[in-house]
Amino acid sequence: MQRFRHDDVEIAYLDEGEGEPIVLIHGFASNAAVNWVQPGWLAALKGRRVIALDNRGHGASTKLYDPAAYHTALMASDVAALLDHLRLTRADLMGYSMGARIAAFLAWRNPQRVRSAVFGGLGSHLVDGIGVPEGVAEALEAPSAAAVSDPRTRLFRLFAEQTKSDLRALAACLRGSRQRLTREEIASIRTPVLVALGTQDAIGGSAVELANLLPAGEALEIPGRDHMTAVGDKVFKQGVVHFLDRQR
Repeated sequence: MQRFRHDDVEIAYLDEGEGEPIVLIHGFASNAAVNWVQPGWLAALKGRRVIALDNRGHGASTKLYDPAAYHTALMASDVAALLDHLRLTRADLMGYSMGARIAAFLAWRNPQRVRSAVFGGLGSHLVDGIGVPEGVAEALEAPSAAAVSDPRTRLFRLFAEQTKSDLRALAACLRGSRQRLTREEIASIRTPVLVALGTQDAIGGSAVELANLLPAGEALEIPGRDHMTAVGDKVFKQGVVHFLDRQR
């Protein structure tokens, strides 16, 4: 992976392929490889220039331990800085879960940088919820996964261990990145947006409800998938490729 600095944060990213650029923004406790490379997204997006970063606190990027360093607007500014570093005026964006929240903030604050966007794993909870369950930060700080009694928060702890994440940095990230957008702010995003969620996703909310708030929103429901299993689903990939092709 390549690296660049944004203020005091070093951001790792991969940049592969040629064509229309798309920036992929992974979810909480994941990284570019786990969220995008391993599920086959680079192959699905063949014919495009695929750029995928490790968010601050994740993967090979700088680890920070102050929750204030993970405000969603700051994380969105990392993506904008990556576009600047690559001398890209604008690009398509695709985020998953926390990454979708970051993409939404960038589309709201800097619409001129975003040609179109995909919000995966995050629907109406961008407005009326917090996504990742309460208690996950405490689960990350527990002495072991076995010490976490709640099965939902233990799942996130196990996933963080699987991705070899810095658990203390993730706890800070979770506490600092819970911001929402209002309905009025969502309504000001005129960029074409595809909202894609599994039909069994209890974390992201409703794809249809969020799409209806967006002036150019579309909903894609991924049958039989939950928050963890929708990422590499064939329906998700086909829907995204079809959506992106229509933006040309």
